[in-house]
Amino acid sequence: MEQVRLQKFLAECGVDSRRGCEQRIREGKVLVNGTAAQLGQQVVPEVDRITVDGRPVISDKKIYVVLNKPTNVITTVKDTHGRKTVMDFLKGVEVRVFPVGRLDSDVEGVLLFTNDGELAFRLMHPSFQVHKTYLAWVKGYVQPNAIKRLEQGVPLEDGISAPAKAELLQAGNRVSLLKLVLHEGKKREVKRMCAAVGHPVENLHRIDFAGIDVKGLRPGEWRRLTSDEIRRLRQCVKL
Repeated sequence: MEQVRLQKFLAECGVDSRRGCEQRIREGKVLVNGTAAQLGQQVVPEVDRITVDGRPVISDKKIYVVLNKPTNVITTVKDTHGRKTVMDFLKGVEVRVFPVGRLDSDVEGVLLFTNDGELAFRLMHPSFQVHKTYLAWVKGYVQPNAIKRLEQGVPLEDGISAPAKAELLQAGNRVSLLKLVLHEGKKREVKRMCAAVGHPVENLHRIDFAGIDVKGLRPGEWRRLTSDEIRRLRQCVKL
């Protein structure tokens, strides 16, 4: 029987993303045969008894779904303040899944969920350059120079943003509509980039994540990914 790294096994079982599993191990929430696990520990899943928060870990079948996330909903698995979360919309998903990345409460659109921890880890890792496409309604009339700056990368408090593909779809004196394609996932990056070029975001909608869209889904509705979509996701992160 083959040994595997504990965090890899946990991620593959849908406990959390690989980073999330590593954090749970550090916090002492994972036991192997009754003993607190160590990061990087090797386990034999067929032999070792592995628990997280006291519950046995059993390998689930892989599930992949996409939600058209509504606004005023937070991207978290559980909220201690009783606020509505994205998980409240996944009625009918028969196994535990977790969101791939996050969208701010006021952002709507494409949000993937899975219990495939390795795929989720790679989709979120900047080295795989997974593209995300947004429609951004921004304040003011957007000049060509602002588009050029977005495409070159703009200074942010945590460094220069990666170049984005930017297209002006509609220009107006009060509000303009931009289409932006990004390949990194810094926190609130679209909002910060637009603000940095003088056009704060008024409304933001993610319309595509790695080729997955929510066409035909109303806000709050979800669907399973097709086998072709799953195959393309895995190909884009070299799985």
